[in-house]
Amino acid sequence: MSKLGIEGAHPGGINLTKEIFKREDINRNSHILDVGCGTGQTAAYIAYRYGAKVTGIDINPTMVAKAKMRMKKNQLPVTIMQCLVEEIPLPDNHFDFIASESVLAFVNKPMALKEIFRLLKSGGRFIAIEQTINGRLKENEENEIKQFYGFDSLSTEKDWVALLQQAGFDRIRIEENTSIESVPDIPDANELEAELYEIMDKHSDMMTRYKEILGYRIYSCTK
Repeated sequence: MSKLGIEGAHPGGINLTKEIFKREDINRNSHILDVGCGTGQTAAYIAYRYGAKVTGIDINPTMVAKAKMRMKKNQLPVTIMQCLVEEIPLPDNHFDFIASESVLAFVNKPMALKEIFRLLKSGGRFIAIEQTINGRLKENEENEIKQFYGFDSLSTEKDWVALLQQAGFDRIRIEENTSIESVPDIPDANELEAELYEIMDKHSDMMTRYKEILGYRIYSCTK
């Protein structure tokens, strides 16, 4: 994604993000953390739309650099940090909202959720748009998906709820929204390096073959 320059690749894209945050009570006094912020698209939107105090973190140095450039270009007072989701050097009980968009599937889920819980204020809200499988696959098929995308596991709704409860979250709500679609702006195939073209071709093939199994859900919960 960093090499391709994709703004955001989570299901529904920025349009779904906008719909989700419309329902939350966000104002200029809100402290918000965007976990795995990428190039800063969501963080920038929230800062511009609501005037909230926003922080974004990402482990990828290219993404962090692009996010910082975005904030500078748009004169947005958003703090961008490079760090692991499992180890965020910020104080306890600091944020009113924390968001993750297609991030937790790629990290140590229990450790990341424990850290997110620590950072939230009492009564704070956590909102996640995360990869969720709609059923089990054969072992070789699951291994193919995990190896290609770098997932340590494939999680069902039940798995995600158990992880959120284990971390201490309450009032867990699950939504499935397939009415909002977003297609990433990917460079023309002729402009791609051979390796990147092969990766995108493989991704397209996987999405076609496993379209009934690979889905996503919107999880919202409270500390």
